[in-house]
Amino acid sequence: MTNRIKPWHGVMVATALPLREDLSVDFDGYAEHCRWLVENGCDGVVPNGSLGEYQTLTAEERAKVIETAVETVGGPNVMAGVGAYGAAESRLWAERAAAAGCGSVLLLPPNSYRADERSVIAHYREVAKAGVPIVAYNNPYDTKVDLTPALLATLHGEGLIVAVKEFSGDPRRSYELGELAPGLDVLIGSDDVLLELAIAGAVGWVAGYPNALPASSVALYRAALAGDLETALPLYRTLHPLLRWDSKTEFVQAIKLSMDIAGRHGGPCRLPRVPLTETQEAAVRGATEKALAEGMR
Repeated sequence: MTNRIKPWHGVMVATALPLREDLSVDFDGYAEHCRWLVENGCDGVVPNGSLGEYQTLTAEERAKVIETAVETVGGPNVMAGVGAYGAAESRLWAERAAAAGCGSVLLLPPNSYRADERSVIAHYREVAKAGVPIVAYNNPYDTKVDLTPALLATLHGEGLIVAVKEFSGDPRRSYELGELAPGLDVLIGSDDVLLELAIAGAVGWVAGYPNALPASSVALYRAALAGDLETALPLYRTLHPLLRWDSKTEFVQAIKLSMDIAGRHGGPCRLPRVPLTETQEAAVRGATEKALAEGMR
């Protein structure tokens, strides 16, 4: 871990949640996984995100995931996912995260329908009442709601958000955000544009593939932020066949498979996520084994 200026800075791993074969949550395994990530250089964890299959968890399971993460790595190092269909439920999860001592929360816009800007602003206003720093999550592919630079500037100007996890895949937005909302922190949200967004001024990475290869991923991130392209580019080229899975529909299954291959326990997924096809599994397995053979860890 590094000395971060703010708790949402650095490599914050969107943690996969280890499940047993009967699909029950392995909380001891999750605690060990969080501990291992920090020991391998990651700055913190993001529980209850999409990679953690939060949509399939009961309220009790979801609460225990946060509790486990906080107990393992410390509240300031936890950015709890608080996505939900309604603003009231998201606010409730944000209040629970604040009570647990989490340093920040990650909040999607309304995602049950294509919300307009007024609805988005009202949503963030409601959750901001919880009093914990909010990182907006811009994922227009899955939510069908685009947090444009102009809308993010409005949210930031009103004091509703401190940062954005930028998952649009468009590095150009970072420069526009720097002009419209210079105090808003940009966090890398999609693994396969890490280098581009790091060069553009990102101060953090809400990361997927460090679940399987944390040390090499952290080395890539640190080199990219430092502008050390001589170090970063070879790492990026080696890891990119895996990093691009973070932007695919099957990203949870892919990352869990890579974890299994790397000697970690990823395990199965709950429905509606189904196993990878033979072709997909072969691609992930081949890329993971190649990365491991080239010294990635």
